[in-house]
Amino acid sequence: MSRHTHRFVETYNGLVGFGLDRETDGYTLTYYLQKFSDDSLMEVMRQRMSPEDMEALFNMLGNLLKKYLSDEEYHTLFLKE
Repeated sequence: MSRHTHRFVETYNGLVGFGLDRETDGYTLTYYLQKFSDDSLMEVMRQRMSPEDMEALFNMLGNLLKKYLSDEEYHTLFLKE
């Protein structure tokens, strides 16, 4: 059984845009991140991203995880332990 889910992008039919309201912004971030993490897209992006952009993205995501998740949530929700 798969531990990861990316169903939101498959079922969401609302507005994809940023700056209207917090709810739409949140849905748009989820939509973009799930689209961005698609295996076939990431295969292309990994080949083309500069080392600096890869490091910046990695650090940004890591900082957000540290800022908004407890250690327990990090292990449960992100690492799926």
